[in-house]
Amino acid sequence: AGATLIDIGGESTRPGARPVSASEEVERVAPLVEVIARELDVIISVDTSTPEVMLATAGLGAGLINDVRSLQRPGALEAAASTGLPVCLMHMLGEPGTMQNDPHYDNLVGEVCAFLAERMKQCVAAGIGQQQIILDPGFGFAKTLEHNLSLFKHMEALHALGRPLLVGVSRKSMIGAVLGRPVDQRLSGGLALAV
Repeated sequence: AGATLIDIGGESTRPGARPVSASEEVERVAPLVEVIARELDVIISVDTSTPEVMLATAGLGAGLINDVRSLQRPGALEAAASTGLPVCLMHMLGEPGTMQNDPHYDNLVGEVCAFLAERMKQCVAAGIGQQQIILDPGFGFAKTLEHNLSLFKHMEALHALGRPLLVGVSRKSMIGAVLGRPVDQRLSGGLALAV
């Protein structure tokens, strides 16, 4: 069978990651998108917040823009809209380099839902069809273990936003914290959360 979708990114977004230049990110991602589009029958998701990468890869075979910053970088919303591609909008406070430095919420679920609803509204206003939007609550991004568990407990609030949800939990530290397992022993926990 194989994969239906492959997510390609040229800039790490894990906690503590440092940004790369737009030109370096394009150099890392564009050739891969081009080869994969030519060789494989899969949807190519480009994991980027950089307008130049969105524009460069759209014509090479990208099928989805997956942005951890929810198209908030200058020019990103306009670039994504101009490609006509579906988008995945993720919730995150701050930047990857600092997002885990004491994240605080007064009402986690309400704030995440309000953020995603507002970003969705901005996308629609920019010309991205609501049917082209996927939402990601950002498990592990500017969230403590307690925050992540609370989001899982209240998934119905996220479903109420009316869009498909991307729930990325594979090998996340939250699984390790709950199960007491290193990264290479988290498959069963990730599968359980995916179901």
